[in-house]
Amino acid sequence: MTTQAGSQCKRVVVLDTSAFLAGFDPFSLGEEQVTVPKVEEEIKRNSMIKMRFETAIESGRLRVKAPSQEFSNSAKASASKVGDSYKLSEADMQLLALALELKASGYTPQIVTDDYSIQNVATQMGIGFLALATFGIKRLLEWIRYCPACHREYSANCKTKECQVCGTELKRKPRRTAKKIEKIT
Repeated sequence: MTTQAGSQCKRVVVLDTSAFLAGFDPFSLGEEQVTVPKVEEEIKRNSMIKMRFETAIESGRLRVKAPSQEFSNSAKASASKVGDSYKLSEADMQLLALALELKASGYTPQIVTDDYSIQNVATQMGIGFLALATFGIKRLLEWIRYCPACHREYSANCKTKECQVCGTELKRKPRRTAKKIEKIT
């Protein structure tokens, strides 16, 4: 997946597990389509979804590619910045890293996902997304964690699950100053 310097950016569709679960058909698009090894693991065996997935790979419509460690680290840093890192699975992080790697290689990636945390981090990284079964996010969200009992606030990525003051389980909410996003295509 390389492009020559000076050539026009080629769009590539990066598929999340939620795209397949929502009924996405890899044969419905002409663009290049990729996903990551962990998405393949998340799709259940002996299902129609798995059969469609495997057929797309065998026919060359879909490629499975693992991102490099450099881009995995960059994706983790972006997820941490907006406070979504603890909500993202390994498959989600691989997907974001692959999209970032493709972007750095001169492609224009678009992630197909209904996962709001993936959409949020993708927006933070300047990568477009397409939601299938949801409306998708409208604002870039920066999260904080808080105690619903005593209202103490914690950083979004704090490791503790309980309030250090009163012991109540922490919840998560967006910071009020979230910026409205423009659709990236």
